[in-house]
Amino acid sequence: MALTLLPAIAINLGLGVLLGAVGGLLGIGGGLIAIPILAGLYGMDQHLAQGTALVMILPNVLVGFWRYHQRTPVDFRALAWMIVLSIGAAALAAHFAARLGADQLRRSFALFLIALAVYFIWQIRARPALHSVALWPMRFVPGVGVLSGLMSGLFTIGGGLVSVPALVSLFGMRQTQAQGIALALVIPASVTALASYAQAGNVDWTVGAPLALGGLVSVSWGVALAYRLPAVKLRLGFCVLLVVTAVVMLARG
Repeated sequence: MALTLLPAIAINLGLGVLLGAVGGLLGIGGGLIAIPILAGLYGMDQHLAQGTALVMILPNVLVGFWRYHQRTPVDFRALAWMIVLSIGAAALAAHFAARLGADQLRRSFALFLIALAVYFIWQIRARPALHSVALWPMRFVPGVGVLSGLMSGLFTIGGGLVSVPALVSLFGMRQTQAQGIALALVIPASVTALASYAQAGNVDWTVGAPLALGGLVSVSWGVALAYRLPAVKLRLGFCVLLVVTAVVMLARG
């Protein structure tokens, strides 16, 4: 039995290394790719795929946030309100997501990714610098925590996807600075969402644990690469990843 498990563990560890690097690069924890892989290749339904992905996402975002913070220090006082609001929003959204049908959740997630990619592309065309003058005052930043928590609870990885463009386009932050804050927001929301998914029996720990260990090895590599690449290239690559992931998910149903 142990011999038959070894190849599966090795594959999951290797996959975790890849996902950790991508998660560190884009500031998302790797869940964007992990969910369709777990659903498509492992045969998991949408709920189980999202819950299992959270096992990997949580340690990845912890390490990723710390690496971003070392390069671009985060104001923890400003972050505190965002985190508090994100926790409550994530708990509410995760409870709602558990009641949705798997196919409905998958299609909603795919359409969400496409809409987000379209917004990113429009933003790049409208504001190529990506960090122009802030449109909103910083006192409204805690509202990003609500948005991040709602998306994290509903789709498990949506928090970073929406908070990064919000922080960049609305508050004038640099891409890497926004990615570091986004990872910090994902941490409490991921803990809350993981608890909800685990309570509902929608977590495969035998798959999630090796993925998490692999991600811990490589997430720092991704963060280092993010600081070497231009922000525009990071955003364009992100858009391509969003669309490809959405198409794969829609093709399954």
